Amino acid sequence: MTDTPAEYSRVNLSSDPIYRYLRITKGGPGGVPGEAAEQDLVDSAWLQRLRRIHQLQSAWWVFATAEHSRFQHALGAMHLAGEWARHLHPTLMTSSKSTPSLGLVEETMRIAGLLHDVGHGPFGHFFDENYLDTWKIDHEDIGRALITGPLAPVIGALGASPGVDFEPGERIDPRWVAYLISPAGLDGFTAPDWVAALKPAMVGAFSADNMDYVPRDSYICGVASGPVDVQRIIHYSFISPRGLTLHAHGAEALYMFLNARLYLYHQVYFHRTVRRIDLQLREVFRPTLELVLGGNPLDRMDRFQALTEWSLLSEVDRWAAGEADAERRELGLAWADVVARKLKWKLIYQGLTDAREIPSAALSVTREQFANRLRARLPHSLRDVEFEVDVAAQESRAFNPMTETADILIYEPLEDRYQQSRVLELFKRLPARMALFRIFARDDAHGKALIKAANEVLRTT
Repeated sequence: MTDTPAEYSRVNLSSDPIYRYLRITKGGPGGVPGEAAEQDLVDSAWLQRLRRIHQLQSAWWVFATAEHSRFQHALGAMHLAGEWARHLHPTLMTSSKSTPSLGLVEETMRIAGLLHDVGHGPFGHFFDENYLDTWKIDHEDIGRALITGPLAPVIGALGASPGVDFEPGERIDPRWVAYLISPAGLDGFTAPDWVAALKPAMVGAFSADNMDYVPRDSYICGVASGPVDVQRIIHYSFISPRGLTLHAHGAEALYMFLNARLYLYHQVYFHRTVRRIDLQLREVFRPTLELVLGGNPLDRMDRFQALTEWSLLSEVDRWAAGEADAERRELGLAWADVVARKLKWKLIYQGLTDAREIPSAALSVTREQFANRLRARLPHSLRDVEFEVDVAAQESRAFNPMTETADILIYEPLEDRYQQSRVLELFKRLPARMALFRIFARDDAHGKALIKAANEVLRTT
């Protein structure tokens, strides 16, 4: 009887609707070298909790099929980050002489993709913006604490990527992974040159994170966002002396990707009903989390690990059923309205603006400023009318996707020179910055006055 191929002992296959199959290394007899494998991280409590946090924070109440989780996206980002690392490794070695083996580079990027969202709380970015802001932290800060804390021993014990073993003596420094998952620097740490060169592939405008969630969210929501040619973008990217660079032959594919991403923001993440839900959720979210978690997650990691959308919604259901004090019952009933989509706000006004249409100062207006300026322009008899405003570019799932594209480096082979994307005619078709301004009210009674005031604000700001 012939021996079975080593591949079958080395990796598990996980089915995926975007990539068909994902490979995950496994340990044990015949498994990959090292004292740990990717399967150990995937099976850890911190990764498994992401199964109970939706990828789309409140859009799953609007798009019936949007039931996918942060866990699925994490696996997809891991796969894409590894594929990209394998492609970039030859030019990375040329650019940085300290670049280690292919296996170590690929696995470092794969683990960064797997763990980039590990610090998310219930409702994802909404949790960042409406609870973690109290301590001026976000899910990436929590993720870094987990990567350099409880997950560090497993990361440091890895010894191979799915296809390549590390060279003798090589190991992943968990700080490399922590550094890669956030645009911000890592306190007290200077990244090796090769790690710094790879960072834009994890946090840039066309990162592994972005290039996974755009086709994934689009597919699962049933929203046709246009062609996304990720493989072409990866093929035409390389590490030059100036960093991550895209060959001009891939520029059109990148333009299509950025357009698709922008379309998805407007059709899904900024959907009018999604934002109505967010407005109503904002009223109850912070006081609920103060009761359920009661402090900075960094100071109470055990309680935070148990906090997911499943546990939160089960708890507020119990409150609504009267199994709590009056404060909790009131909050529970308010949550019940959100879950049942009994939404109290009605869309009265919507303005989609960019720098070509209105004064650029209007693009940086906050929700509070927009509301105050609206009231100032209403007739005196309506100054106390009840309404809510939403500035989608100022508070969003991942902020404005158009503000991060200026520094994309393009190589033009015919002229043998590098150009920033903002100077190319192709990318000038994209708005430099844009925002959605919306007004919600209880009814249409004062709609005309609110619309008139909004138009005045956006023309004169």
